[in-house]
Amino acid sequence: MEKRWVQAVQGNKEIIDSLAQQLNIDRSLAQILVQRGVTSFDEARDFFRPQLSDLHDPFLMKDMDKAIDRIDKALATQEPILIYGDYDVDGTTSVALAYSFLKHFTEHITYYIPDRHKEGYGISTQGIDYAKAHGYTLIIALDCGIKSVDKVSYAKSLGIDFIICDHHLPGDDIPDAVAVLDPKRNDCPYPFKELAGCGIGFKLAQAYCLRHDLPKEKYEQYIDLVMVSAAADIVPILGENRILAYHGLLKLNSKPCMGLKALMQSAATGNGKIFTLTDVVFTLAPRINAAGRMDHASEAVKMLICNEDEEALEQSSFINLHNTDRKTTDQLTTAAALAIIGDCEILTNRKTTVVYNESWNKGVIGIVASRLTETYYRPTIVLTLSNGFLTGSARSVPGFDLYEALLSCADLLEQFGGHKFAAGLTMKPENMQLFSDRFEQVVANSIPEHLLRPEINIDAEISLSQIDGKFHRILAQMAPFGPGNLAPVFVSHQVYCVGIPYIVGSKHLKLAIKQENSTTFDCIAFNQSDYLKDLTQHKPFSVCYTIEENVWKEQRRLQLNIKAIKIDN
Repeated sequence: MEKRWVQAVQGNKEIIDSLAQQLNIDRSLAQILVQRGVTSFDEARDFFRPQLSDLHDPFLMKDMDKAIDRIDKALATQEPILIYGDYDVDGTTSVALAYSFLKHFTEHITYYIPDRHKEGYGISTQGIDYAKAHGYTLIIALDCGIKSVDKVSYAKSLGIDFIICDHHLPGDDIPDAVAVLDPKRNDCPYPFKELAGCGIGFKLAQAYCLRHDLPKEKYEQYIDLVMVSAAADIVPILGENRILAYHGLLKLNSKPCMGLKALMQSAATGNGKIFTLTDVVFTLAPRINAAGRMDHASEAVKMLICNEDEEALEQSSFINLHNTDRKTTDQLTTAAALAIIGDCEILTNRKTTVVYNESWNKGVIGIVASRLTETYYRPTIVLTLSNGFLTGSARSVPGFDLYEALLSCADLLEQFGGHKFAAGLTMKPENMQLFSDRFEQVVANSIPEHLLRPEINIDAEISLSQIDGKFHRILAQMAPFGPGNLAPVFVSHQVYCVGIPYIVGSKHLKLAIKQENSTTFDCIAFNQSDYLKDLTQHKPFSVCYTIEENVWKEQRRLQLNIKAIKIDN
């Protein structure tokens, strides 16, 4: 599918020129900073050097004082505490953080992760019953709970208190918990609304340390877990998330917790590799997720809380095997789902995808939904059968609010939750066709046509001659890159191939390009082998690309990662 090229508005020329002069940087880099809201020297300093001292006071979060009071009471009386979390990366890192932190103050603590296949997402009746049976009278729930009104009431009837640490959108009613920490509450004044679940857990630990005048190292030691959760949960890497991601990466690359260190080794990424947020998303996060997809997510928590290197390595190897199984399963499921769509003209021509097979593994349907979205570029839901209900994962395209679309179908659903980009849902089998038709109708009536075609957002047009070591060093300092602060994409026109391009793998292009008066740059163009014939005809063309450093046999060279190609007429 051919992509739309969308170039960003340049911004205020005077501000750009002034910033370029103050910072002594290329004007194109100053333009990108201005486009991202950085317009002064002081703002640039904060952007390039995020400081942990700029984190907000955790007691600005509504109910934080109540949460700390309740924890103090539990610790003072040696009350058993159950740490409860979701089975994805954000949930397992949240549980690992909260459990490890509170373990310093009490031995009367354990953790509980619901079984994805038997209990489903969020607070479960089984989890509450487990707490009751084992004498736990305080549950601290992380990355879930904001919509568990009935479950929290049930727990209260059994004499069990809840502290909820969530970051998802609340429903009409807030659970009757001792404390509900969620910046997305309408009545919460906390300045930053986009923390991941593990970020809320981090603020809880920070608040406890502030209340008891404990050194900041007591909670800052978990910042690598917070970074991993933010990367995996696709939260905006802005504000506090940028500070946490920046310092979390520093810790990951210097002194990570034993579990993450072992996982990095099990991933066989090579010694000395400097991990970026992208590496976390594509290397570490899938492995942590694999535990809950293929077996039980408590295995991931067990790894993340390890205090012994040997145990951590053993656990990470086990999780790595789960990831291998996950890859095979999701590839087979994706192929089956694509076949269903390809064999049905109605499904092919819709503006949504809803596919179902009762035998699909519940643990991989989210990955499959993402792959189908990449192929057909439209809101997608993949469903399977679980405990007598259809359970599904939904994914959206950029710019379309998936959560609002599901809200319009809420009467056909037993439960749903998530955000504008991704969601989970459950329905009765007899409602599937009604839901599929309603979802199609809602999306078709509301989605702008241009959102059904992928786009490349271009930050700036530059000539290849502008790219040198200093340019890349400044560019690299804009990291960590992620949602809200993506790696800048550049466009250059009238470039030529140097030498003969060739295919690597099955459909990737390797080539070298240059412009008049520029040096030659090596390039990689993933999934763009269709351009091979045009590029061998020595025609000028335009390229969209990011700039990266390629390390091979300890040699470092700048490389262009080409996102799109247009052959000039």
